[in-house]
Amino acid sequence: MPPTDKPQLSAPAKDTPTFSPDAVKVVYVLGGPGAGKGTQCANLVRDYGFEHLSAGDLLREEQDRPDSEFGVMIKEYITDGKIVPMEVTVQLLENAVQSKLQDGKGMFLIDGFPRKMDQAVKFEESVCPSKFTLFFDCPEDEMLKRLINRGKTSGRSDDNEESIKKRFRTFVDTSMPVVDYFEKQEKVVRVMATKGPDEIYEEVKTRMTEHGFEPKFVPLT
Repeated sequence: MPPTDKPQLSAPAKDTPTFSPDAVKVVYVLGGPGAGKGTQCANLVRDYGFEHLSAGDLLREEQDRPDSEFGVMIKEYITDGKIVPMEVTVQLLENAVQSKLQDGKGMFLIDGFPRKMDQAVKFEESVCPSKFTLFFDCPEDEMLKRLINRGKTSGRSDDNEESIKKRFRTFVDTSMPVVDYFEKQEKVVRVMATKGPDEIYEEVKTRMTEHGFEPKFVPLT
């Protein structure tokens, strides 16, 4: 197990979350690899004023940071389709929320998180309770097709069939229990992600309205 005592990556235990859910609105965005989370997050950022945080992007940035103590470890975990230790991911997200709050941002879509129960519990208890989880439900054969196509141009080391299938298994084994956990709390908005992006987004907008979020910006036609 890699060390987790690096100051900027390891937060001390807390009795209360860092951020109040009244001041910070967090929506988790989950779905299997290739379910289209990034596309829909971009729509929500454009129309609703959310700040988009991708757990995967933050980890990739950390792995590429020259003086990162955890860069090699993160790369190995991502390539093997495994989940990076919870302490690293949660602290990177907390740092990002804090940074954006200083810029006046208060609504966050956290894309690809929480991917595991310990992440969910840790973030809710120590960083900020979420409003709900937006879950994009998509069959594996459709996600595989999308990711193979993306891999032709993405340059990502995990966009190959072997890594993709490992990521599918990891998602089913570790992330679906998170969806089930929040669903029992009636905190999951499930959207079928098999149609085209525009049709999916129409459903997303309807569901966002049902949960008290209205667009702040109307895109030009």
